[in-house]
Amino acid sequence: MKTWTLCTVLLVSTLLAGCAGPSVRDYAVTRPRFFLEAAPNTDGTVVVLPKSGVNVSVNSKPVLTEGDIVNVELAQVDLGKCLLFELSPSARRDFYRLSGTHQGRRLVLTVNDYPLGARRIDGAIENGVVFIFVEMDDDALPQLVTNLKKSTVALQQELRRKG
Repeated sequence: MKTWTLCTVLLVSTLLAGCAGPSVRDYAVTRPRFFLEAAPNTDGTVVVLPKSGVNVSVNSKPVLTEGDIVNVELAQVDLGKCLLFELSPSARRDFYRLSGTHQGRRLVLTVNDYPLGARRIDGAIENGVVFIFVEMDDDALPQLVTNLKKSTVALQQELRRKG
């Protein structure tokens, strides 16, 4: 009787585990958002970059969100390691116009609402690729990129599924 009960419990547990859905995530959900520096003499929300302590007054609404990003990579450029964000086709067009009309202002990256980096817009960005240095140790960047990349892929799959 004990063997039968044990087998039944194991069988039911195995079946229920299979119905539980997808496996546990192997990454931390990470939401990148980009905010544009507020125009002079306008109200904005002040954010402070973590290492430099630089204050930037930004508009309250992000100009790019996690839904606009299709890929994230770690890039090595002349000045060091930075993040490379690839935008969706529609975000690419909108960002091209925005970057052309707001030259000189800064673009601030937040990750899960925490400011991590800023870059000055020095010209219209046509190719939909945004490079940005973040104020983190270089050895923490690979894990951040992994979390950003996996979160982006999961969100893009969800958006496609919803149509």
